[in-house]
Amino acid sequence: MQTTARNSVGVSLPDSGLPDGFSPRPRPTIRNVAERAGVSKSLVSLVLRGSPHVSEHRREAVLQAARELGYRPNAVARSLVEGRTHLVGALVADLHNPFYAEFLDGLQESLHGDGLRLLIGSGRWDPAFEDEAVEAFLELRVDGLVMLGIAPSSDTLAEAAAYTPTVVVGERDVDLEGIDIVVDDDQLGARLAVDHLVELGHRQIAHIEGTPSSAARCRCEGYLMAMRRHGLAPHIMVEHGDFTEESGRQAALALLRRTPRPTAVFAANDIVAMGVLTAASELGLRVPQDLSVVGYDNTHLAAVNQISLTSVDQPRRAMGRSAAALLSDRISEPGKSSRLRQVTPQLVVRRSTGAVPSEVQS
Repeated sequence: MQTTARNSVGVSLPDSGLPDGFSPRPRPTIRNVAERAGVSKSLVSLVLRGSPHVSEHRREAVLQAARELGYRPNAVARSLVEGRTHLVGALVADLHNPFYAEFLDGLQESLHGDGLRLLIGSGRWDPAFEDEAVEAFLELRVDGLVMLGIAPSSDTLAEAAAYTPTVVVGERDVDLEGIDIVVDDDQLGARLAVDHLVELGHRQIAHIEGTPSSAARCRCEGYLMAMRRHGLAPHIMVEHGDFTEESGRQAALALLRRTPRPTAVFAANDIVAMGVLTAASELGLRVPQDLSVVGYDNTHLAAVNQISLTSVDQPRRAMGRSAAALLSDRISEPGKSSRLRQVTPQLVVRRSTGAVPSEVQS
């Protein structure tokens, strides 16, 4: 039977089952590996650094000894010798958004192939958290930074980007030298969404904006351009919001209570679109019979059968791979001129969009 003990502040703690006075055994050192393999410490160092100047017999002896002892190289000591840590810090705006997770998959896959390891921090749409995460990355002496959905606008971010190889993803408004940028053609994506809805007969098409950013601005500009091009300027409806589900719900409730109400909503991203779907359900509206909904990002949520959301696809993993390639290149050659990589979005049509209701056609 498990027993409990109390700590100094009276909180009950489960018995660990370990004998009194237990302490973890010391970690094996390079000296222990050398002794086990019967070689010198310098030869162990050569093996662990992947030097070609070691016989295969001795290399295998060292690696076998390291495995048996559970030895792991001291990354801090290695970074002092090499002058780099082989670490990359990725700062994302919101870890709850599947788009960021899917981008990070592509980023990590490529960085791993380049011998780099990924550390992840969340800015939580809060400048204080952004600065804190960047400070932590810098204290760990990361070789590079990737900022996803975050522009280096604060003094901390700008200072970090000034002397650490940096790639910014999803933001165009970056007025710093030596920063590489990966973006989606957000204006085109928005136009694809509006064109699709117009082809289905919709005229009362609303847009819910995202958090102030160049991506949100470009998507709104694309929406406005497409509406005007189709002669629908009198029907333009824009509701302010951010990139969260609750803001999508609140904005949709405001839009859907208008007279006349929109028959279609183009949301700033898939998370916002989820809020629109919730609002439609609360008001007794059927999707797509009463209301068509288009999202942006084409995250895995959009493809869930019960949701089946029409969405503008950004090639997330391809963007991650592109960011990794730019960063690895800049780590090797920090003096390169700034570069911009723009990807082309595509519309993925699912069941959340349909023909405009016959009773509101004009």
